[in-house]
Amino acid sequence: MSATALAPARQPTTRHRNSTLRRRNTVLGWSFIAPNFVGFALITMVPIVLMFYMAFTNWNALTPPNWTGLANFERLTRNSTFRAAVAQTFYYAIPHIILTGVIALALAILLNQKLKGVAFFRAAAFFPYITSIVAIAIVWNLLFSPKYGPINQILSLLGVSNLPGWTVSSAWAMPAIIIVGTWREMGYYMILFLAGLQTIPRELYEASEVDGAGAWARFLHITIPGLRPTTFFVTVMLAIQSFKVFDLIQVMTDGGPGTSTYVISYFIYQKSIGISANNPGTGEFGYASAASLVLFFICLTVTIVQFIVNQQSDLAKPSWSSIPMIVGMVCFALAAYSFCANQTLGVKYLWYLLAFVLCFAFTIGHTNALRRRQE
Repeated sequence: MSATALAPARQPTTRHRNSTLRRRNTVLGWSFIAPNFVGFALITMVPIVLMFYMAFTNWNALTPPNWTGLANFERLTRNSTFRAAVAQTFYYAIPHIILTGVIALALAILLNQKLKGVAFFRAAAFFPYITSIVAIAIVWNLLFSPKYGPINQILSLLGVSNLPGWTVSSAWAMPAIIIVGTWREMGYYMILFLAGLQTIPRELYEASEVDGAGAWARFLHITIPGLRPTTFFVTVMLAIQSFKVFDLIQVMTDGGPGTSTYVISYFIYQKSIGISANNPGTGEFGYASAASLVLFFICLTVTIVQFIVNQQSDLAKPSWSSIPMIVGMVCFALAAYSFCANQTLGVKYLWYLLAFVLCFAFTIGHTNALRRRQE
């Protein structure tokens, strides 16, 4: 009877102990997260939030910001240098994404075999990614030297008469940057593909061989489907990294010759703090923030499209909820065109309103589609 009377008295003590343990685990967890989170918030999140505000102001870092509305964006649409920078950014990004992804996948498949010294070749392929970008640029500039570089000497021995000028030629500077960027980054994405390949069960390949499937059939029907999550991650990261390219261009060509390698990131740099022989730096941080916002929405749009394509391929039937987003992107493009065509302010805001409504409809419809899929 005394034991029965004491049992209820122990329950509050147990609940209190569990509550204390949960509280201590929460504090311990936040103590591990806090250093990195504080650094991320101060160095990344706060500047991003400020960028959204500064894009609509005129600010030179010396005087208080002056609200200008959409004036910076209208100025961007009239700036031929910025339009050339957008074109050069896509010129770099599209070939770089394709070449890096294909070569990284081919290397991963090759180095996934049981070959002698495979660990050395994996490390050798990954090594350029962790090498100093300045050292890489200096070495490749020597290799690309039109008169004394070994690349042109080899091409001359092969009978090529019209040798490329590489980084000193406006026609060959961007292909040279693409080659170096692909060579530097293919090792990193090779490691990601290699990790994805090793998650595919070997039994699938063995069963397909028993059924008489060839190497190409196994690649199409086993390797590619098995690598879908890895491929999605690689394409998203590679696309964002390609559109934000800056350091390689800054060190190798400094945006030249002319504007042949003048990308959006370099435009932002020059309009804010960039100092060179030809540009003393304008300090137009509001204008540079507007260009940064354009680059942000380009990366966001590419990422959203990749998410849509990936999720559509997961569904047995296509989801019509993607249509509002696609139409919304078209409206954004028409809004940008209206700025270039000097349309009235009402027409500009009408396109933006339609784009917002359609993108909001996409969000609701796509969320409902995913919920129905989970159910």
